[in-house]
Amino acid sequence: MSRTPPPPARPVPPTDSGSGGGLRERKKQRTYQAISDAAIALFLEKGFEKVSVAEVAAAAEISKPTLFRYFPAKEDLVLHRLADHEDESSRVVAARPGQQSPLDALRRHFLAGLRRRDPVTGLSDEPEVLAFHRLVYGTPSLVARLYAYQSRTEEHLAGALAEAREGAQGGDADQANPADPGARLAAGQIVAVQRVLAEANWRRIAAGESAAAIYPDAVDAAELGFGQLRSGLGTYA
Repeated sequence: MSRTPPPPARPVPPTDSGSGGGLRERKKQRTYQAISDAAIALFLEKGFEKVSVAEVAAAAEISKPTLFRYFPAKEDLVLHRLADHEDESSRVVAARPGQQSPLDALRRHFLAGLRRRDPVTGLSDEPEVLAFHRLVYGTPSLVARLYAYQSRTEEHLAGALAEAREGAQGGDADQANPADPGARLAAGQIVAVQRVLAEANWRRIAAGESAAAIYPDAVDAAELGFGQLRSGLGTYA
């Protein structure tokens, strides 16, 4: 298979300072994307474990040291496409309108993702997205590495929840403690619910069901999941 899944993330290449940085950053962005595209195409064709970093570097026409400047680990060649979503939940909480609670903002955001078939919700039956998900969930080392990304998501979200709670109680949000155990526990539960919902959707689609057929059940499951969170998270909801 030679088609490459459309990246659901905005890759962020290494930064460079000084004059002319805009041109250099655009060049790095193109290099970053070219490396990733070459890697994903090879992984989909041959399997993640059967492709060496040297093969990826050769396909991208760069050296191995250059590749590792952009991607510290082989797994990052795949999972960087999820990197932009690490702080997505925290951004949703920070940008929520008026008196809307953090949990309701996250619920609305997830439901909107289901409606637009966002790959992050698992409810996408586009062939390229399915191929990407099979690659990730079918490769033990990628699944293991995925937990590091989820851990960072929890950290970002815990900070946003702590700030929201501090602000709701009339305090200074800037003084909120992102290491607050309550915020960390709440963030962990929210991220777990989102992950379980997305995996359930993906597994049904991988088994042959269409996104359109699954959508009503996916909405019901999301409402159930966020409802359970609402009853258990207390002031962090």
